[in-house]
Amino acid sequence: MTALLVLEDGRVFTGTPYGAVGETFGEMVFNTGMTGYQEVLTDPSYHRQIVAMTAPHIGNTGVNLEDAESRRVWVAGYVVREPSRIASSWRATGTLGDYLAEHGVVGIAMPGTRALTRHLRERGAMRAGIFSGDALAPVEELVERVRRSPEMTGADLAREVSTPEPYVVPANGRKRFTVAAVDLGVKAMTVRRLTDRGCEVHVLPAGATAEEILARDPDGVFFSNGPGDPAAAGYAVEALRGVLDAGRPFFGICFGNQIFGRALGLGTYKLKYGHRGVNQPVKDLRTGRVAISAHNHGFAVQAPVGEPFDTPYGPAEVTHVNLNDGCVEGLRLIDRPAFSVQYHPEAAAGPHDAGYLFDRFCELMEKGDQGA
Repeated sequence: MTALLVLEDGRVFTGTPYGAVGETFGEMVFNTGMTGYQEVLTDPSYHRQIVAMTAPHIGNTGVNLEDAESRRVWVAGYVVREPSRIASSWRATGTLGDYLAEHGVVGIAMPGTRALTRHLRERGAMRAGIFSGDALAPVEELVERVRRSPEMTGADLAREVSTPEPYVVPANGRKRFTVAAVDLGVKAMTVRRLTDRGCEVHVLPAGATAEEILARDPDGVFFSNGPGDPAAAGYAVEALRGVLDAGRPFFGICFGNQIFGRALGLGTYKLKYGHRGVNQPVKDLRTGRVAISAHNHGFAVQAPVGEPFDTPYGPAEVTHVNLNDGCVEGLRLIDRPAFSVQYHPEAAAGPHDAGYLFDRFCELMEKGDQGA
């Protein structure tokens, strides 16, 4: 059986179906990780994206009941070069192919993942579709169907992946802090990193207002990762401004970093093809230390690097930059207890170089509104 991957610029790749058979549409992106495919599939930040894995063999360790990062699979489609014929791990409860089919994820196995990645690096992320079975049609028709699918720019997706109702995750051991975590697409490991440090985490819907957040009387406020265009999430920006006005310690990751930037009056922009993988070098400008970090984002913050800048909340500065392209990877307010990073310190699966950032958040909560 044949499957086709069709890009909006007319480029077509041929392969065989992998997972569910049918059609799907999304933004075409690639992930450079050699492992962690189950975490990728269940990361809400990949909502409405077709993900191509650049590693040649995917599915070697199968899937299990423990490594999911959320309640469901979020990727719109999945592209691999060569699926593993067997699942070889004592933890495996099934194969990746069966897992994709069970969750209705239309995928393709094809020999051209390297060519696809080079194409995206040259032309940028773009809309795409995967077609197999009865969904196959003349290529010209498929290209037009792809071009009619929605774009990522301007998409408000955080509310689509967020929890519909608040819930509480108790601290692991003695409770030290109460954290209000706004779920813009939060990953399970992020919450676990907080609870392991004695935080009782109150997870709130993406649309939670500042009043609803502060009603939890939190020692600190956290804004999570998530999908979509931060320019379309004005409700989250307004909520965060209320939190900053109240002086509560704040920590943001990925989409939360972009929301923080916009709350400070900065702009955001779409990266040409984004950063997705577990091998991105990030430099801490204050210490000179370089961390290898996990990434999953298609937008970034526009901010001056190298010197403090003014915001409605006092002076701020860029704290981290990406050594591959120089984009902003972290922000902080100099005189208030608020900071954020663009990368993923929970790193599941991935490097743990940045795990100390959760400790830094706890230190700010210990200091209260006097921390900076």
